Amino acid sequence: MPVSQRVCGQRTVCRRDGESMALKEGQRVELAADTRLTDSVEVSGVVVGFLSLAAGTGGTIERVTDHQDESEDVREYERLKSLLDAFGLDMPTDSRRQLEEKVGSLEPAWTAFQERAPHVSVRVRFDNGFILDGADEDVFVPA
Repeated sequence: MPVSQRVCGQRTVCRRDGESMALKEGQRVELAADTRLTDSVEVSGVVVGFLSLAAGTGGTIERVTDHQDESEDVREYERLKSLLDAFGLDMPTDSRRQLEEKVGSLEPAWTAFQERAPHVSVRVRFDNGFILDGADEDVFVPA
């Protein structure tokens, strides 16, 4: 069953049936579709072939990597929001108000960051010896 690109949580993708599949090291997976690994190879102007892996080729996940770039505004929002939550009640009124305004001004960046799904890539060692590194999670299904 192909996996959708919708993200349910960190390192979790949702199947079309709504159930989630956590990607983790050591998990067995298969390619969901034929995957071309190289461009065509030419000899004297004649295409002699290309390298691809067939759908259903099995392998094991060696590494899962989340890629979600935080901007400076997002990091600042997290820092100031944490400060406000921890010490806001004990702060002088004017200081708390200034901090709340600053957090409010950074909130659109935080909201946009939260709405973006993290990009998850995997390194898979296939049973035939090939290694595919940096592959999108959505090209694999559980084996």
